[in-house]
Amino acid sequence: MPPPSFGSAGEHRLQQHLGTADRAARFYDQQVHPHLTPEMREFIGRQAMVFLATADSHGECDASFRAGPPGFVHVIDDRTLAYPEFRGNGVLASAGNMLENPHLGMLFVDFTHHHVGLHVNGVARLYHDADLRLLHPGLPSDSAPGRNQHLWVHLTVEEAYIHCSKYIPHMEPAPRPGSHDASRPKDAQYFTRPRAAHCPSTP
Repeated sequence: MPPPSFGSAGEHRLQQHLGTADRAARFYDQQVHPHLTPEMREFIGRQAMVFLATADSHGECDASFRAGPPGFVHVIDDRTLAYPEFRGNGVLASAGNMLENPHLGMLFVDFTHHHVGLHVNGVARLYHDADLRLLHPGLPSDSAPGRNQHLWVHLTVEEAYIHCSKYIPHMEPAPRPGSHDASRPKDAQYFTRPRAAHCPSTP
């Protein structure tokens, strides 16, 4: 028999071991697409955040998060996405991984309305802003007001599928706390605590 069109060798071995191969085959056949459907494209155009999964050439993984105005992840066509990388802390962990290992996983989640997620996996390539605009002149020029994109991540879609909505929690949008809120620590201090004073042992 020909190998399955989707999924890794590891997941197929586990499916055989745990007896889920038939159910998984139906999922691959009915729900996994090698491109974005019109409904998926419309869904992405409404999303204001996305979770990213990358790994370096050794397989060391990193999870990250991107956000912007709805539609900041730009759908170029049914096999192509692009989103801007803005200047942040300068670490460039996700983009750096893509230079070593171009495989990128994206997860869009609607927590407020449809309570559904969308996985989009594919091969990423980094472009300078001016270079990608030569290829795709229709890119938005102000995808996040007040922030300048110096790089774009261009994704060639290999598979896209819906994430089950059963356990996605409902969340209500709320006003963002003020930046001068004294009770909110600075980012660098958020998960740090003062060190305990050294106590000499009792003789």
